[in-house]
Amino acid sequence: MLQQRCLIAAAGVVLLSFAALSGCDKKPSAGLAPSASAFEAPKAQAGAGSFAIDTGSSKLSFTMDAELEKISGRAPGAVEGQIQVDPKDLSKSSGLVRVDLDKLSIYQQKREKGDQQFGTETKNEKQNKDMRTWFEIESDAPPDAREKNRWAEFRIGKIENASANALNTLSGAERKVTLNVSGDFRLHQRVAPKTVKLEATFKYEGDRPVAIAIKTLEPFAVDLAEHDVRPRSAFGTLADKTLEALGAKVAKRAMISLDFSAQAK
Repeated sequence: MLQQRCLIAAAGVVLLSFAALSGCDKKPSAGLAPSASAFEAPKAQAGAGSFAIDTGSSKLSFTMDAELEKISGRAPGAVEGQIQVDPKDLSKSSGLVRVDLDKLSIYQQKREKGDQQFGTETKNEKQNKDMRTWFEIESDAPPDAREKNRWAEFRIGKIENASANALNTLSGAERKVTLNVSGDFRLHQRVAPKTVKLEATFKYEGDRPVAIAIKTLEPFAVDLAEHDVRPRSAFGTLADKTLEALGAKVAKRAMISLDFSAQAK
């Protein structure tokens, strides 16, 4: 009897082990960016003025060009945050830019194999629901997880460019410079380094900057798999089809563009 019970227990262990192993292909693959909690706004250095982003007029967009489908995303009025700027030395500037993914909508253009042209852009509600499931911000996500996942963030770490300190040599009510801004980009609770090329137009009143208009000069790439943004059938459940399997319809990278202004506080 004892021997029989031992055999049954051993068989149970084997079955459990097999079940665990059989689910390995559902786990995210290697190459994930490190996980990170929400960023805190960096402290302004001495001499820097604080500028608040005008959320209402802000724009974020992205494109994902695959063989059979072009996906575009737009999130008007989704950007918020603060930027600390030292007009005498822009390299000392810092800031935190946040994007509310709840305000994101996506659109698609399709074509059949062999066709040269893509069709008319349309908004597919199921595709938008799927997108929210991939980000884990759909209504089935627990409130705390949903709140963490709905925010994409970029924390400014370093500013470099030959034009970066040309602000001191310029005059007039509008002064335009180009900047290479490096920092940490956080999406879906995973963070990766990014460098973004920006154009910043400073609006002056006298010798004081009162507003900044900022836009990307070149879209920057975000790798979906790196941030664990993958096909999901529900919160916490990966779908049967992987990003690789959807490659003809869904590009693996999104090319992001930003356009916003910030007002002196």
